[in-house]
Amino acid sequence: MSRQPSAAASAARNAPHAGWQGWLGWWRADTTAGELPVRLASVDHARSRHHTAVRELGFDQVLLWVVVALLCWGLVMVYSSTIAMPDNPRFRNLEHEHFLIRHLIALGVATVAALLAFQVPMKRWQEWSPWLLAGTVVLLIAVLIPFIGREVNGARRWIPLGLMNFQPSELAKLTIAMYAAGYMVRRMEVKERFFRAVLPMCVALGLLGVLLLMQPDMGAFMVIAVIAMGILFLGGVSARMFFLVSGLLVGVFALLIVSSPWRRERVFAYLDPFSVEHALGKGYQLTHSLIAFGRGEWFGVGLGASIEKLHWLPEAHTDFLLAVIGEELGLVGVLLLIAVFWWLVRRLMQIGRQSIALEQVFAGLLVQGIALWIGFQAFIHIGVNLGALPTKGLTLPFMSFGGSAILLNLIAIAIVLRADHENRKLMHGGRL
Repeated sequence: MSRQPSAAASAARNAPHAGWQGWLGWWRADTTAGELPVRLASVDHARSRHHTAVRELGFDQVLLWVVVALLCWGLVMVYSSTIAMPDNPRFRNLEHEHFLIRHLIALGVATVAALLAFQVPMKRWQEWSPWLLAGTVVLLIAVLIPFIGREVNGARRWIPLGLMNFQPSELAKLTIAMYAAGYMVRRMEVKERFFRAVLPMCVALGLLGVLLLMQPDMGAFMVIAVIAMGILFLGGVSARMFFLVSGLLVGVFALLIVSSPWRRERVFAYLDPFSVEHALGKGYQLTHSLIAFGRGEWFGVGLGASIEKLHWLPEAHTDFLLAVIGEELGLVGVLLLIAVFWWLVRRLMQIGRQSIALEQVFAGLLVQGIALWIGFQAFIHIGVNLGALPTKGLTLPFMSFGGSAILLNLIAIAIVLRADHENRKLMHGGRL
């Protein structure tokens, strides 16, 4: 949007005796032409409360650097937790840097994908959301086919793609957030009617749930259920319908646990992991996770000095990464990590509310759905590692080893930054 030159700039150019001081004044006026005094709640615009000029930034740079810091921290911890794995006969053919290199490749692929995702306007994501969900369903079906999906430890969740093993359940977390946000925008006028507003969404959620439980992956099902229900609630569905569907989902999860012997064993092992019956069985991971936290005490045993990662704690680089952090960096490191995730989720919710205030309802609900996804999954990972929740295999967002998780996490953050970019453009008088 073009701007008329300011009075100061015109005077500096027209004054015949201004000399270099006039040209200096013109240059300064020109460089601040894109600044407007605005009043916003964003941290980047906080100075506007004191009536000072604020330069428009393309997106929230603080948010970006916090995510970069988590990625770097995760890279260090993945290397620390996997460097001794080739000493295990199971991984004897691997190099000590094998998992580090794989994680770096995943970060590179995810960064490129995130840069491409940032270029896509939010209205395009809204248009594509039903098709993306349909594609996710196809992939969830494909992963169950023996010659397509890869089976690991009795679970068929991955599709080999050469550079990485793609996990469709990670894609389902993003596409269900997109579909639910678009669905609420389309159904806004009937959001008070159960059969027209909520029931179709429950059918889509049920279809994804059945496919995920066939893998089986109950953890991913729990995450997408929280995302979908959270967006319905934030989108304005009545509290009566929300609690009705929530109670139904809780009943489904309880029935799944009761009807599955190995899920029941996990719950009982969580209640008393150090018992003779569970210490070497379903409670084995939890007991060694708690031992890791106990060894870490306040400040940890030092980076790289963990004992539990030396073939005692299974999946230390994925589902139990926090235990290695607690052992090596202590309570201080764990509290710092919790604080970073708390700030991150809070900032995402702020961006979502800002989008809704600017009448970008789809963008706002999608961003808040991503906040629920990251926050809930981090909460489950932390709770499981600390023994506050039953053992469930969920990675720590941005940090645990896993190509699909890193890929979808960074794409999600790119979408959030795109929404923030469009918010700033609207607040500065631009058009989408």
